Amino acid sequence: MKDNVIDFETIDDRGPQSYRATFDINASDLGCEEVVGLGTIGIETNVQPGHLPGEYDADGTVTFTADLSCSRCAEPYPFANPSAFHVRFRPRPEASADEEVEITEEGELDVEFYSEPVIPLRDLALEQVQLSIPMKPLCDENCLGLCPTCGVNRMREKCSCNEAVVDERWGSLKDLREQLEKKM
Repeated sequence: MKDNVIDFETIDDRGPQSYRATFDINASDLGCEEVVGLGTIGIETNVQPGHLPGEYDADGTVTFTADLSCSRCAEPYPFANPSAFHVRFRPRPEASADEEVEITEEGELDVEFYSEPVIPLRDLALEQVQLSIPMKPLCDENCLGLCPTCGVNRMREKCSCNEAVVDERWGSLKDLREQLEKKM
């Protein structure tokens, strides 16, 4: 297990360290319903002491393949994404449970706080995969999605439903448009 952790004490003793690992993780471990299947995750990172006491900078890459569910048509599609990352680890500040800490600088968005001098590579890889998954995965930017009437996937077949499904809330604007067109 020692090989699958970033050990800050080793970095303090021996200088910058490189880490590499692969993990087989279940898609359910991501906590992301858009991920239907997940292939092997690879992580490579170089970690070195930062500029502040107890600070460490990690630069690396996570590679993975996944099957994502399209947000429009609900069909699974393959997704592969090598993702570069930069994370700065700092000791967890002493703060009361009621006290909120405000992020004041843009550089603080990449900061993770630690309380133990080891960081599991699996956790770092899992986090980077979660950050790489699109918020609204699409199998194709032009995906037509499902027909709201019959539910057929409009990317695969044409449905026989009435195409002109009009939202009644827009009726007043339609009347106004027709009046404007008559005046022209």
